[in-house]
Amino acid sequence: MSQAIRYPEILEIARRDGKVTVEGLSSHFGVTLQTIRRDLADLAEAGRLERVHGGAVLPSGTTNIGYEERRNLNADAKTAIARACAARIPEDCAVFLNIGTTTEAVATELMHHRNLLVVTNNMNVANILSHNPDCDVIVTGGSLRQSDGGLIGNITTSAIAQFKFDFGIIGCSAMDDDGDILDFDAQEVGVSQTILTRSRHRMLIADHSKFKRSAPARIATLKEIDTFFTDRPLSADLAARCRGWKTDVIVAG
Repeated sequence: MSQAIRYPEILEIARRDGKVTVEGLSSHFGVTLQTIRRDLADLAEAGRLERVHGGAVLPSGTTNIGYEERRNLNADAKTAIARACAARIPEDCAVFLNIGTTTEAVATELMHHRNLLVVTNNMNVANILSHNPDCDVIVTGGSLRQSDGGLIGNITTSAIAQFKFDFGIIGCSAMDDDGDILDFDAQEVGVSQTILTRSRHRMLIADHSKFKRSAPARIATLKEIDTFFTDRPLSADLAARCRGWKTDVIVAG
């Protein structure tokens, strides 16, 4: 069976089931695992699917994908971004880590930092850093979003407003070509905006998949970010804008 025949059926299965797996497609089409991996790589390169561990999902447009799927999506890129970000954070400082799978990766890379105060609205970040004996962790409180362990709402923003952070680290769900930073949840947007206003140095962490996505709520623009960590170069136009804004862009990996 040719690729031209497999591709539409792969996309139809993804639309029906929400996800396709390499093993499932290999069995369905009677082809090798390597053949299916090439098919999924081609469809991902064309923007038709997003690769996750063991398979692929439909690309997110106006809705977000599941948290576990996001955790597996571009895992190597997130690790590289997290290492680059953690390398810029000194010991003996106060840090805010926001909701997100990439901020969780940053928390893991901070496991050996000493004398840190980390404030977070991410229960997963708190659990990770609870194993660092040289890190004091403060959880903001707020309404628990059970899908990802995030804390959001007025209680969260009020708690954040009581602090001044040396480094505020946020993620996002999408980014427009003009540098606007976007998300799906309006309450989470409010939290991110408060973090930026209460941080001396504002950091954004986002892998290249966010460049291909769209979300309805605007957090800020890259002009308001001091350092942006990603895994692929920006477009020439956006890179030029960042230079004009004095936004430092770090391409990791």
